Amino acid sequence: MVQHRVSCFVIADGGHARFVYPATDNALHTRGSFDSTHVHHQSSDLGSDRPGRSFESASVTRHAIEPRHDPHDMAKTAFERFVAGKVCEASASDAFDALVLVAPAHVLRTLRDGLDAPTASKLVGTLSKDLTKVPDDELYPHLKAWVRPTQRA
Repeated sequence: MVQHRVSCFVIADGGHARFVYPATDNALHTRGSFDSTHVHHQSSDLGSDRPGRSFESASVTRHAIEPRHDPHDMAKTAFERFVAGKVCEASASDAFDALVLVAPAHVLRTLRDGLDAPTASKLVGTLSKDLTKVPDDELYPHLKAWVRPTQRA
């Protein structure tokens, strides 16, 4: 008996992610999604109330000290690592045989770096594009290169 390869498309950005699987009629359906709790917060809401201040060496003037890392960017990176962990969990439970990552370039890099070796071996393609707001019924034209055509009688 022929076993069919199960493909999983992970469509993500810095605040949203969803796992999309093709059905037998080539329709794509979201089976799981994750949203960051910090996606709509401003950086000032995620960090301290005000940046620290320092004295000017030549006068009594004080200036704000900018933080080394933006809390909003750090929250996005943490969410991307969380999504990579969920992809690895799904791979370990044999939820898919082939993986395609779809995300903007900077998110794609973090996702790919977060994959363990067994999951990375299932990676068959990447697409550097933000499709998180594209509904399921409009995804096929973007992903048709990785969706196997079905046999129709």
